[in-house]
Amino acid sequence: MSAKSYDAIVEEIANMKVSELNDLVEAIQTKFNVSAVMAMAPASSAATEPVAAAEEKSDFKVTLKDVGSEKIKVIKALREVIPNLALSDAKKLTEEAPTVIAESVAKADAEKMKKKLEEAGAKIELA
Repeated sequence: MSAKSYDAIVEEIANMKVSELNDLVEAIQTKFNVSAVMAMAPASSAATEPVAAAEEKSDFKVTLKDVGSEKIKVIKALREVIPNLALSDAKKLTEEAPTVIAESVAKADAEKMKKKLEEAGAKIELA
């Protein structure tokens, strides 16, 4: 789909009435099995807890912050937590620290990676 096509769709949406937009949103939610619920910031100062705190994060980014003094152990640990990682790639990751070693990892897997690498002497950050 070209950029012109997107512009036409956006323009058509901009010209819709609120009731038509509501129908469109419901149709999209049904078609793609998604929810368009927006997280809104609290309106009063009494509610100080952020809305996002209620949702638990499910995907994590694992970052190798520091290799520490045991570089060889960290290289071995990297190859254990990332099975298809070549030795040269593991070495390169340790030399480029801080660097992201995995993205969109499930919480349990991210914690396993962190534990294994920290046991080898590395400093890991989950985000």
